[in-house]
Amino acid sequence: MAFNDHWTFAATDDSTYRFQPIPEGELVSLPHTWNRTDGQGGADSYYRGACWYQKGLNISAEDLTKRIYLEVGAAGNIGHVYVNGRLAGESRCGYAMFRVPLTPFLKEGDNLIAIQVDNSHHNEVFPLMADFTFYGGLYREVKLLYMDDIHFEMMDNGRDGVYLTPKKSNGQTFELRVEGQVANESATTESGEVRVRLQDQDGTTVLENVAQLTLEAQTKFAMRCEISDPILWEGVERPYLYSASIEVIVGGQIRDSRNIPVGFRTIEATTDRGLLLNGKPIKLNGVCRHQDFGGAGNAITREHMDLDMSLIREVGANSLRLAHYQHDDYFYSLCDRYGLLVWAEIPFISIPSAQDPENRNAEEQLERLVKQAYNHCSIYCWGVQNEITIAVENEHTHRSIQKLVRLAKELDPNRMTAQANINGVEDDSIINRYTDLVGYNLYYGWYYGEIKDLYDRFDSFHRAQPDVPLILSEYGVDTNPNYHSYTPQVQDYTEEYQLLFHRNAIEAIRSRPFVQGGYVWNMFDFGSANRREGGETGKNLKGLVTIDRALKKDAFYLYKAYWSKEPFVHVAGRRFANRHQERNDIAILSNLRRIRVYLNGVLLTEIQNDDPMKIVKDVSLSYGENRLRVEGMDERGGIHADEIQLRRVSDIDPSYVHVKKEEAKHVVNWFEKFDLSNTESIELKEGYYSTFDTIEELYRHEEARGVFLKYFGDMTNNPFFEVTKSVMSIEKMTQLAFFNIPPELLIAINKELNVIKKKL
Repeated sequence: MAFNDHWTFAATDDSTYRFQPIPEGELVSLPHTWNRTDGQGGADSYYRGACWYQKGLNISAEDLTKRIYLEVGAAGNIGHVYVNGRLAGESRCGYAMFRVPLTPFLKEGDNLIAIQVDNSHHNEVFPLMADFTFYGGLYREVKLLYMDDIHFEMMDNGRDGVYLTPKKSNGQTFELRVEGQVANESATTESGEVRVRLQDQDGTTVLENVAQLTLEAQTKFAMRCEISDPILWEGVERPYLYSASIEVIVGGQIRDSRNIPVGFRTIEATTDRGLLLNGKPIKLNGVCRHQDFGGAGNAITREHMDLDMSLIREVGANSLRLAHYQHDDYFYSLCDRYGLLVWAEIPFISIPSAQDPENRNAEEQLERLVKQAYNHCSIYCWGVQNEITIAVENEHTHRSIQKLVRLAKELDPNRMTAQANINGVEDDSIINRYTDLVGYNLYYGWYYGEIKDLYDRFDSFHRAQPDVPLILSEYGVDTNPNYHSYTPQVQDYTEEYQLLFHRNAIEAIRSRPFVQGGYVWNMFDFGSANRREGGETGKNLKGLVTIDRALKKDAFYLYKAYWSKEPFVHVAGRRFANRHQERNDIAILSNLRRIRVYLNGVLLTEIQNDDPMKIVKDVSLSYGENRLRVEGMDERGGIHADEIQLRRVSDIDPSYVHVKKEEAKHVVNWFEKFDLSNTESIELKEGYYSTFDTIEELYRHEEARGVFLKYFGDMTNNPFFEVTKSVMSIEKMTQLAFFNIPPELLIAINKELNVIKKKL
């Protein structure tokens, strides 16, 4: 049953709230986050700390005969559950569901449920650092589960206690493995059975099976069933789902049951034909999604998720990278239902833990992700890391990735593993051999290089790793739809540059069969509390749609023109309404071949080609208002139209131009104040400090710390520095465009550091 209403919330941390009512709390309903405003730039400070939620629970004598569990959809990022002042359970996986057995702590009458939730920085809880807001709160639904003494396992870090594995055996025959565990919390051993029934969408039973069990405290079961020639789950083309009913029966009575959708499909990655779904090549036309929403943070409802799915389907995507953490189970179910292939992943991102070198929290989050999302046929791979080498890449980092891959294969040997690497990972790096799929997050033409460099990087990777399937796991540019230009260029934040960037990426992906596909970063703008960029605060603006889902940027329609089968036309540039030049090139985005263009009611031109982005050159605008109308004809003769109003003005509209604040001195040639004339390199001596030591190691020696602060003192007052200094070295800093470190500076620093002897 739902347990979401009438919680009392306190935005302070007081240990007495474990057992005493909050005196003057705020009444809230779940899902809830305390960062819905400050996490998206709506306040000066971004609160990260511990807060409390409380709710009363009245228990009858009859209730106490049941096994009662509290199911918390997620607590960001750490949650502690207290019942009547006693610790009943906790979670250190801020994006996963967890359960707490309440019965041992309950009494007849009134009980107090108190949950402390903490989103402050903990060096052993991931994510440690990332370009998104770490929202705090009970931001998913909470439920009370009343169970019989005999029930499917509730406490194995999974969701259903039942794991269904459809696997092709031979020809057109599939095997359906049904495995799980039954818990018997009564005092006596019972005889019972687990019954499986699979039905198609017409309600016809296509297979049944029964396993007889002696039910002790914990009883595992495993059944293998066969189904001949099932209707396949074919992605967006035909996402056919069967329904599996699994029941545990004792004495002729159903004591517990599960109803789980099942999709039968095969998936394989190749470097010559790309990704194969049921043996057929499919290019991953994908978008990434963060779970937050404008004004709501990540405390989103099913209505929010339904809206997101409708927009993703409208753009024509066939795949999703659900970044960078476990998403709500309902959203995975939507992907099953609508046929979108899912890359699911954990928040092992940017930097590993210095406090826990084994990164055990990453393993725990992976176990929960795999077990809780196991039964979703839409998921085709488990992502084990995202840009984890941004601060350090060494043997220890590699071992951590390998451990996660092994764990993923132990938990689910039938799905592929994936990773998303930063561009600085060399093409021939051994890291690219660890997972079945390799993703690269590449931002050529935004953070570095030119947009055309993407083609060369694809080819250089394929030369180095010809048998490794490659995915463009992230690519995008920050775009403020208020900004526009006739001559779009890097980091002008205009809609026009976003169009150029994404068209280049689309064509690069399409032209390389060894590239399995790509994932646009991002489908939606999202909260990033520490950002100040592109005329906005607290947001990453790389979305195709604004954070409130109210505005689709022109690039949204570019992808729709390439991917969607729904006939449409869209005239780009409608927000570039004030035009100060007479002649204008107009971009028309459409999946229709036949297009007519009218200017002020007069036919201007007719176009017949298959290009999703059709350019009408040198459209002459008169001073004042101009109406541009475009009509496209589909194969059945239907007309699809769009029009925009353009206004010819004398001068450029200054509101269209992003005025950058004065660049910080550490960005633009900040190093010029140092003498870099002596560029002769030295041979580094063992036992002395160098640029290869971590910043934290340098800080342990007063003189070495002084050298670091001499060169980088202006860079230390930011969140990035604080969370990375335990793993970041100056050598690694040179690989990040943010720091803009020339090679000559590295030599100069080493000459000063390498004369300082390390303490034994």
